[in-house]
Amino acid sequence: MANNDNRLEEEHETKETDTSSNGKIDRPGRQFYIPSQIVDEFGEKGRDHLNKPFRAQFLLAITAGSFMTFGAIFSVLLAMGVETQGVYHLLSGLGFAAGYAMVFISGSVLFTEINVLLPSYLFNKAGLMKANIYKFWASAYIGNILGAFMVAGLIQLSASLSDPFYSELSLYLDKKMKFMDHGIKGWFEILVSGIIANWLIGMAAFLTTAARDITGKFLGTMLPVILFVAGNFQHSAANMGYFSMGILSSDKYEWYEYIFFNLIPASIGNLIGGGILVSLLFSYAYKEDIQTSLGKPKARK
Repeated sequence: MANNDNRLEEEHETKETDTSSNGKIDRPGRQFYIPSQIVDEFGEKGRDHLNKPFRAQFLLAITAGSFMTFGAIFSVLLAMGVETQGVYHLLSGLGFAAGYAMVFISGSVLFTEINVLLPSYLFNKAGLMKANIYKFWASAYIGNILGAFMVAGLIQLSASLSDPFYSELSLYLDKKMKFMDHGIKGWFEILVSGIIANWLIGMAAFLTTAARDITGKFLGTMLPVILFVAGNFQHSAANMGYFSMGILSSDKYEWYEYIFFNLIPASIGNLIGGGILVSLLFSYAYKEDIQTSLGKPKARK
């Protein structure tokens, strides 16, 4: 099986050679998974998510949405009052990376991460286009929205945030909703921006999965997240965090404007970016190297 092969390979790589006896140079063990192993791991994670009971799937989706609002709030708080653009983008991205780190490490179900994991499962095991997959995808999306609003509501009830926070949040919302002024062209601009955003988040998942220690996982998460936040690329799950706070604290935009002029085209783009530019691309590129056990019954102990 793939896991046994990988373990043998890792053991071989971690063996140290004796320079005094045979003249060879000591070679430390590799500290990350190779790409084919990462794609295989994506598929296994997708299978594991899909096989969970529905109540677990939905609860983990709510949890992921909650973390998105925490990340949105932290991104605003860290960048408040910063005038240097580079530092502003860096701090804002670091703030949001906290939300993604909580998602990745906790195993929560985030719609945009599922756009990477499930296709990796499907591309490596044909004939799985069943209703339960669409049900899972829908529950992840709805759960993320509910989780985002739950945290936004609790924060509003707590009255913890000051007026400067809401002034800064308004600027974030304007950046997200600027495409609304471009009409049909703006709708497609958001879709393309969504492709880029989930391409980057797919690579965040890629780098996080590659790392073998907690520090590496945090770094792997941070770099692509900082980039997508700085570039104002439209990521539906991230925007749920910002929009949930915006709907409850401001009447500048209506709820349906957030949905029809941002979330819908961004979500379509996110599906394309994660499913095609990450899952399909790497699954096809490393097809000969992937020794997947997906779909095979687990050996009984």
